[in-house]
Amino acid sequence: MSRKYFGTDGIRGLANGLITPELALKVGQAAGLVFQRGDHRHRVVIGKDTRLSGYMIEYAMVAGFTSVGMDVLLLGPMPTPAVAMLTRSMRADLGVMISASHNPFDDNGIKLFGPDGYKLSDELERRIESLIDSDMIKRLAKSRELGRAKRIDGVHDRYIEFAKRTLPRNLSLEGLRVVIDCAQGAGYRVAPAALWELGADVIAIGVEPDGFNINRDCGSTTPDALCRKVREMRADIGIALDGDADRVILADERGHLVDGDQLLAVIAQSWKEDGRLAKPCIVATVMSNLGLERFLERQGIELVRTPVGDRYVLERMLSDGYNLGGEPSGHIILSDYTTTGDGFVAALQVLAVVQKLRRPVSEVCRRFDPLPQILKNVRYRSGKPLDDAEKAKLEESVEATYRGFIDRVAAGRHKTFDQIAAVAQGRVWVGVQAKENGLVDRLGGLDAAVEMMRQRARLSATEKIDLVPYPPRRSLFDVLMSRPDESAMAEAQLNVVLRRIPGGRWIRPVLEGGLLALMPYSVEVR
Repeated sequence: MSRKYFGTDGIRGLANGLITPELALKVGQAAGLVFQRGDHRHRVVIGKDTRLSGYMIEYAMVAGFTSVGMDVLLLGPMPTPAVAMLTRSMRADLGVMISASHNPFDDNGIKLFGPDGYKLSDELERRIESLIDSDMIKRLAKSRELGRAKRIDGVHDRYIEFAKRTLPRNLSLEGLRVVIDCAQGAGYRVAPAALWELGADVIAIGVEPDGFNINRDCGSTTPDALCRKVREMRADIGIALDGDADRVILADERGHLVDGDQLLAVIAQSWKEDGRLAKPCIVATVMSNLGLERFLERQGIELVRTPVGDRYVLERMLSDGYNLGGEPSGHIILSDYTTTGDGFVAALQVLAVVQKLRRPVSEVCRRFDPLPQILKNVRYRSGKPLDDAEKAKLEESVEATYRGFIDRVAAGRHKTFDQIAAVAQGRVWVGVQAKENGLVDRLGGLDAAVEMMRQRARLSATEKIDLVPYPPRRSLFDVLMSRPDESAMAEAQLNVVLRRIPGGRWIRPVLEGGLLALMPYSVEVR
């Protein structure tokens, strides 16, 4: 069932558009009521980034929480992972981060954390939503039971010490010149201070927030300024955080960018060698480059993929006992230390490897050559992803197309396509070039062709294979540009299955959460 307020990462929208003081007050009241458990004095911690609208939302939420009897501890500008950590460390019943992450200043959002420091489950978010739209007047606290609010000091130092303790004992960054870009956001105080305390020569940019300049021409989403500063200062490494410091992108000493996939490769290999990887497996999304998967395979590490979104990565990590996961965008989750993505702590792990190996960052952070990949945003007509019913209908249509294609091939009626491909569990694609359908016959029929695909993809005998047709009747980009909505997504999924790119390789589309990824897979077989 689709939800009215909560998306994949809390509530987010235009400040004084969707995110109004009235909504913030109601969210505070509803969340406060849901998390009142037991007879103790309940309290909530609230952090924010540096957006101008943060003041408005912060005080509206204070009014909401205190009106239902919760005490409020105001942290001021703090990274999202710091708020999650402090929620648990300070034994709060609830944590709130007011931020729209990497969005422009005129957006804002509300993220909620439970007492364990993790983001709320779908069930809890639905309970809060139901209260937001209800009449809560009779559930407000009595006059003598209203909550109190106060700002607390020392929280920056607590996070700095926490971040430093994720490194090996006695490790020093002395001798490293580091450029840190804090995106004019929530990490502007803590990140430069922590690097300096660890011994680095720190050049800080993006540390003069004015309420309007968060993420503007700076930070991990616009890292050009970081790359220029690294080259200008002849720094050893550059670190770019986003507005709430939950993601990170690096730049090597040449000013070349290092994305989240390379960071996962560095940390995974180092942790495996040090015996710190909980299992020989890490978690990434369908967006991660196939080059990462092949590199990890050579290291004896499996890559498990999830739908797009750090919440899905974390869910898989927790369910299967993995302690490392992330996304190409720089959301890196280190569950031994954090309950959410922490861009700065992830950067520290890479700095530790650089110091250990005593090699340039361009060598340390280039673990694999990325395979060709295209990412393209797909906008939904309604502005929201397909709901469960719409997804089920789309899956039924896709399944019917697959089955019909297989039936036509098996019956010898398949005359319109000259390509055959196979997909196993939605993640491994193998292509066969069938010139006028002759290859299947030369291989001894459809079963033999499928078996050859299985061997080529190194699939086990138990992995299910579906066949899909190629080529499409229309170009993928024609489809998306003419009707960039749900129906275009369906048409892209049904008709645009494979597409040739230079170099003799093929690419496959993956549609997840409004993002279209064209992923490379095996070289064609003639």
